[in-house]
Amino acid sequence: MIPPEPPQQQLQPPPPPAPPNHVVTTIENLPAEGGGGGGGGSLSASSRASLRQRIRKVLNREMLISVALGQVLSLLICGIGLTSKYLSEDFHANTPVFQSFLNYILLFLVYTTTLAVRQGEENLLAILRRRWWKYMILGLIDLEANYLVVKAYQYTTLTSIQLLDCFVIPVVILLSWFFLLIRYKAVHFIGIVVCILGMGCMVGADVLVGRHQGAGENKLVGDLLVLGGATLYGISNVWEEYIIRTLSRVEFLGMIGLFGAFFSGIQLAIMEHKELLKVPWDWQIGLLYVGFSACMFGLYSFMPVVIKKTSATSVNLSLLTADLYSLFCGLFLFHYKFSGLYLLSFFTILIGLVLYSSTSTYIAQDPRVYKQFRNPSGPVVDLSTTAQVEPSVTYTSLGQETEEEPHVRVA
Repeated sequence: MIPPEPPQQQLQPPPPPAPPNHVVTTIENLPAEGGGGGGGGSLSASSRASLRQRIRKVLNREMLISVALGQVLSLLICGIGLTSKYLSEDFHANTPVFQSFLNYILLFLVYTTTLAVRQGEENLLAILRRRWWKYMILGLIDLEANYLVVKAYQYTTLTSIQLLDCFVIPVVILLSWFFLLIRYKAVHFIGIVVCILGMGCMVGADVLVGRHQGAGENKLVGDLLVLGGATLYGISNVWEEYIIRTLSRVEFLGMIGLFGAFFSGIQLAIMEHKELLKVPWDWQIGLLYVGFSACMFGLYSFMPVVIKKTSATSVNLSLLTADLYSLFCGLFLFHYKFSGLYLLSFFTILIGLVLYSSTSTYIAQDPRVYKQFRNPSGPVVDLSTTAQVEPSVTYTSLGQETEEEPHVRVA
């Protein structure tokens, strides 16, 4: 028996390939569902349904968790600020290097010793043989960033420090763009501007209620110290994001503990040994140092977790609320004056965080020349299949993902 002929539609040739202009197809370029027809009533109903769906998509569980994790970091910084204020104003213990030294010692005892007992390529000695000089530079940057900002309080006003400390945000954005190849959308920049407006609102409230104490002998020197510290913070945060995404969190913290303890110990012996001898030691001061070290250790240990889930830019935006938490505590502890602008500032910053976190950022990479940036939620580029094609742009999601937001692909 002669078998029947296959259906004619199965013999049709495949559709022609896309033109070789390497146009990047994004979700915004896809046609809208349901076409463009329909009456006015049905269009209005679909618009309302689309609006509700978009709101649910923006206020999703992952986004809320990201914002909440950032606020945990702000609360830890609030604890650091309160303990430092008690030490410097009530007990006249001006020892910023010694306080950093205590934190680095804790990191060394927990994370550096963990690396020391590991086997293979993740062992402490193996890491030092390959990358010791990189971590040495990073340890110096991290130490001096902390020192410069704390030192600035002796020269300039609290208002100037709050404003100029925001300089870390553009530093992180620029470094992430050029070195991590992270790309942002318009909604990200809108969220950043809203957060900075909220910070400006808080500074304005400080001026209105007279909370701009802390003017020192040389305001220009203090402002330059803040800018220098913010720049070093930005470098440290972006470097941290790269390490925890390509290597590991324990390696970063272990090496920071090793070199941070080494350099802070040297700086302590040279610059602060006399101040340390002047401290009137008792159980209260000891408890404040313990509280400061616990908050700082928690901040260093938890920040890589939040950065890996979000990004260094998102973390620095979240930290803008730290001053507001310190202010709210100061209303009861130091009898600060209250202004309604503080609440307006707090909610403005939160709105900016929601806007920024509502959309994922992306990594732009040329698969032929850029090493794969290891992202658990993104696709892995197969270099063997891209060796014969021209350079193009691939986008890998760096933020939270939802089922309705697929990865962007090269057409």
